[in-house]
Amino acid sequence: MSVLRSLDKLPVLNTATILGGSEEVGQRRSVCKLGPQPVPGRVLSVNGLRRGCCAQVSIVRLLSGQLVGTDDGLLQQLASSMLKEDCASELKVHLAKSLPLPFNVNRPRIDLIIFVVNLHSKYSLQNVEESLRHVDATFFLGKVGFLATGAGRDSHCSIHRNTVVKLAHTYRSPLLFCDLEMEGFQTTMAQRLVRMLQICAGHVPGVSALNLLSLLRSSENPSLEDL
Repeated sequence: MSVLRSLDKLPVLNTATILGGSEEVGQRRSVCKLGPQPVPGRVLSVNGLRRGCCAQVSIVRLLSGQLVGTDDGLLQQLASSMLKEDCASELKVHLAKSLPLPFNVNRPRIDLIIFVVNLHSKYSLQNVEESLRHVDATFFLGKVGFLATGAGRDSHCSIHRNTVVKLAHTYRSPLLFCDLEMEGFQTTMAQRLVRMLQICAGHVPGVSALNLLSLLRSSENPSLEDL
């Protein structure tokens, strides 16, 4: 086990990766284990190019991200929704219940980490706080985000919104609120995360991860609708 660093691997031509958090992912086209599982982690990937793209194209743009969280079912659904998005790049969503990740696993370079906090579970918050200690400081230059789910049912929350706001502020990272149990919000959030991933991977000309960080932090209720 080791600290997760953004520059552990050299950039791969036209590739990007997102890291997330859940022990398993619902299968869409292919599911691959991330090696030995002392810390749970699997990868869900789609190897399809944009519709109408020539099959002989040899350079494939890859988006790879990591989701980190304790709510397996919700994260599986979110990952599946992300994979359904019309994207010109190959998209991989890695799920991990917690950090650190297994050290001896061959994984692509990670371009974005999203920490998911369930406002109905104090354990979820504790898990994220402990996982953050295993992330190198370079990731916090626009390649880390927080997603708080359950925001639509305040009466059932065991974590106050301000607690998550303070956490995101401490790490100088953007925070998004939603309710992943509602299909409409889940689809919208999947679209936004894919867009964030494209930017963090350098696939959007003229916009960098730091630009995105500045934009999202400019409002108490961040949105990617203007991107």
